[in-house]
Amino acid sequence: MAVSILAVVAGAVTFASPARAATNPFTAAQACNNDFGGSWAYASDGHRTIYASDGTKVGDVYLMYNGATGYNCVATLKAVAVGSTTGVSAGIRVYGGSWAYDSGSYKYYAAIQRSAVDKCVMYSGEVLYATSWQSAGRYSWGNCG
Repeated sequence: MAVSILAVVAGAVTFASPARAATNPFTAAQACNNDFGGSWAYASDGHRTIYASDGTKVGDVYLMYNGATGYNCVATLKAVAVGSTTGVSAGIRVYGGSWAYDSGSYKYYAAIQRSAVDKCVMYSGEVLYATSWQSAGRYSWGNCG
């Protein structure tokens, strides 16, 4: 009888534990390649993790570079509601221009590219978490060249 009760308690604890969050099946390089083609490399100082105010990791934003074309790609990968259509945004600003965004309701990521030959860039990413947007990025010029 003691073994049966223990088995029931163990089963109840297993069912009561929260479900694991889905892992995003895409890398930033894959996101940029899927949307724009080509071969993408991770840029130096090109990653920021996006956290909500409660400490939950909600996504990652990456700055990528395509050496063959001189284009930069910013990809924001969701870490919450992965596989569900929810808000996500990727932004890039090339020196001399204004911010440009890919923003919408997507299952896995948002991605945008811009030519940045011989110019510096800033980048940002946002993920909708509950009812508010959480963001991260680099808001100073970098990755010049």
